[in-house]
Amino acid sequence: MTAHEWAMYIFVGMLTLALYVYVFFPAKQRGEAVVKTRLAYLYERKDVVYENLRDLNFEHKAGKFTEADFEAMRSNMEAEAARILAEIEKLEGMKVAAN
Repeated sequence: MTAHEWAMYIFVGMLTLALYVYVFFPAKQRGEAVVKTRLAYLYERKDVVYENLRDLNFEHKAGKFTEADFEAMRSNMEAEAARILAEIEKLEGMKVAAN
């Protein structure tokens, strides 16, 4: 083997080792996961449900859903939104009472 071949093998081996370390041993300083409270989760969920309701109305106006399907999906989404809002109100009430 020539010196050029040895250098290539060493380079490929080091690159493989570096890739292995990068993939299987991630740095501990990478962004830590944000811990969400139940209240923060509910506010995010509320926003998603409201956005879904807006999309549903748009798609219904575009003729993608029958009236029966639209009413069924809308009532389910509105019920979910009501449950979320009720839980938000409950948790905020507990938060105020604790202070």
